[in-house]
Amino acid sequence: MALQKLAGIVALTLVGLAPGWAAADRIKDLAGIDGIRNNQLVGYGLVVGLAGTGDQTIQAPFTVQSLQNMLIQLGITVPQGVQLQLNNVAAVMVTADLPPFARRGQALDVTVSSIANAKSLRGGTLVMTPLKGADGKVYALAQGNLVVGGFDAEGADGSRITANIPSVGRVPGGATVERDRALAFTPDGALTLTLHQADFTTALHMADAINGAFGPDTAVPVDAGAVSVRIPESAPSPVAFVSALHNLTFVPGAAPARVVVSARTGTVIIGQNVRITPAAVAHGSLVVKISEQLSVSQPGPFGQGETVVVPQSTVEVEEGGAGSMFTLDPGVSLDSLVEAVNRVGAAPSDLVAILQALKQAGALRAELVVI
Repeated sequence: MALQKLAGIVALTLVGLAPGWAAADRIKDLAGIDGIRNNQLVGYGLVVGLAGTGDQTIQAPFTVQSLQNMLIQLGITVPQGVQLQLNNVAAVMVTADLPPFARRGQALDVTVSSIANAKSLRGGTLVMTPLKGADGKVYALAQGNLVVGGFDAEGADGSRITANIPSVGRVPGGATVERDRALAFTPDGALTLTLHQADFTTALHMADAINGAFGPDTAVPVDAGAVSVRIPESAPSPVAFVSALHNLTFVPGAAPARVVVSARTGTVIIGQNVRITPAAVAHGSLVVKISEQLSVSQPGPFGQGETVVVPQSTVEVEEGGAGSMFTLDPGVSLDSLVEAVNRVGAAPSDLVAILQALKQAGALRAELVVI
């Protein structure tokens, strides 16, 4: 009965929000639960069975030492004075991600990377490798045949061709979890939602949506990046409550004004609310003139509309000799500037230089990110 009541509250909330808020997002897409995350595992191992593309043991003596130690554990002792010259063995680092709530026996994908001078790991087999966490405990064991996407070929005359990265491979499902990860899901009947992008408005809207669905004082915004949530006593279980919580939708706060540019690819991404204050631009032979005029939009006779002032922006870009300085009127959006600069075929570096200059002059009302 309690589960049906909880599901009914969430369903009514979703129906009420959907028609009026087309931009609503689910909580599970905007926030995670504090403490529930992946943990990185790492281990050192050996890949055997390579077709002569393994480590050169003279430059990588630790490969031979590792192989000798492994053979000793298997009951085989290499006679003293014998120098192993192997080219079908490679020393590797093995990495994997341990997901939350992982249980013993669960399979994990592992990535195997050469750490010496092996040319290729294609056709190799990873022998049993313990994978440890940051606390030094073994959480999984990895072993299996490698899948390598790249290849390396060399001719007798010294010619060589390499595609992708042959010194890195994957073993799908190659690790088995051997230790359960202790995870306190809801130790005190409460949990904390951590926002993927910290924003005070988003945190406040999220708390309001939760309180509207599950009752007042259920959620309290802690700061811009966290919302504390108390599990109602009427909830049948923490799992049922979190499932309903994750599927609750709300309208997040608007993204900050931000411009991301890439001088390598010419990609320009302009966020919402990016504006330009009065300024002047003259970049080499590239002259940009931005102006804005106000016009009045008036409804027809007996119409129900309102008379409003509509800004009309004009952007002109010229290339040629040394141009004069032109002013940028207030209220002009940055997308008009970018569109005009791209229309004349200017290089991406020209646009990046203009944006950086506007930022330094204080005329660009946005965060400029250059990648």
